Amino acid sequence: MNIYNQISSNKWRTWLIMALFIIFITTLGFVFGKATGYGLSYAGIALIFAGITSIGSYYYSDKIVLATTGATPIKKSDDPELYHIVENLAIGDGLPMPKVYMLRTDSPNAFATGRDPQHAVVCVTTGLRQMMSKSELEGVLAHEMSHVKNLDTRLMGIVAILVGFVAILANMFMNQLWWGGFGGRDDRENGNSQIFLVIGILFAILSPIVATLIQLALSRKREYLADASGVLLTRYPEGLADALEKIAKYKTPIPSVNNATAQLFIENPMTKTKGKESWFAGLFDTHPPIEDRIRILRSM
Repeated sequence: MNIYNQISSNKWRTWLIMALFIIFITTLGFVFGKATGYGLSYAGIALIFAGITSIGSYYYSDKIVLATTGATPIKKSDDPELYHIVENLAIGDGLPMPKVYMLRTDSPNAFATGRDPQHAVVCVTTGLRQMMSKSELEGVLAHEMSHVKNLDTRLMGIVAILVGFVAILANMFMNQLWWGGFGGRDDRENGNSQIFLVIGILFAILSPIVATLIQLALSRKREYLADASGVLLTRYPEGLADALEKIAKYKTPIPSVNNATAQLFIENPMTKTKGKESWFAGLFDTHPPIEDRIRILRSM
């Protein structure tokens, strides 16, 4: 696995995904506009909002995530050991010292966010801090620092915001359809709007699902990469493997986390279920199976 190639890939993939989402959202706007009779004006408005959303998500996705989860910053004096671990990992990986946040919940978990290493944040829950040994905590933080170095935090933060915007656009169309707020005349007179209406309903149903599946597939792949690059940093795969075992045993979800932010955590912080999942159900997982991650780590 070539970590440097993955980092480079994340850079261009960020811009590619932003461009594809803008095209996707504009297409949705065009179809919804034709279906409701507003024509290209709907697509124009969607394009403007997509552009604003893309730029905003690039610069402010970290602030949105922190505000949504309720995480708060801590000082070095609040937890010197935690700070020293983060400092040592940052030095070892050649990264600037990130800001350190704490999320007050008994559920053991952690996440990283920020558009680049210069604007990075790592956050651990109080439950994880209390439950983990020093080597396990180092393994978790090395995983999160790897997300920062690999620019996963930028990629997934932007994708999370854009996927949310697709869902909002589809919901707006369905609400307009339900309340009958159509404004078109020409398209409705020549019958074209009926065709676009059917296409629009299909798009409104399927587009959030497709966008979410793309988001989740990216999230699962990034977790495997962060596990591997985190072990390269600590040289001790057992630390992260042991930490993941402890996290897997704790099944209480974090109330402040939603579907958009769950992908950022080291393991899905929402309700966990035991047992084998079907291939289809696995498509909707935010993370790869934790058993597979532990097995791979212990084979290193």
